[in-house]
Amino acid sequence: MLTVYAYQGCDTCRKALKWLKEQGISHEVRAIRETPPSVAELKTAAKAFGGELRPLFNTAGGDYRELGLKDKLPTMSEAEAVALLSKNGNLVKRPFVIGGGVVLAGFKEEEWRQTLA
Repeated sequence: MLTVYAYQGCDTCRKALKWLKEQGISHEVRAIRETPPSVAELKTAAKAFGGELRPLFNTAGGDYRELGLKDKLPTMSEAEAVALLSKNGNLVKRPFVIGGGVVLAGFKEEEWRQTLA
C-alpha cells in the first residue's frame, strides 16, 4: 500500500489526494509535519532518485530558506540530509509518496499517471 505524506494546508497535496481517490488507488495518509518520513523511507527515496537528495527537499519552503540549505545541501552527507528531513517534515517536498516500489515527491499528474495508473 502507498503511504502519502501530506500537509492539510497544501493545495498541491489536496489535488494529489483527490487524484488518488478518483483513480481508486488505495493509500494511507500521514501528516508530514507531525510524522515525517522515516530515515529508512528517505534512504529508499534517495536511492530511487539516483542518490540525489535535492528532489526530496521542499526548496520553496520557509524552513529551507531559513536554514540556508541552498548553500549547505551540496556539502551535506546523505546521512546528515536524511536525518534533517526525518526530523522536520516541513523540509520534505510534498506530497511525498512511498510504498510498493514507488517513490514520488511533489505532484505532477502525468508522472503519477505513468507511475501509478
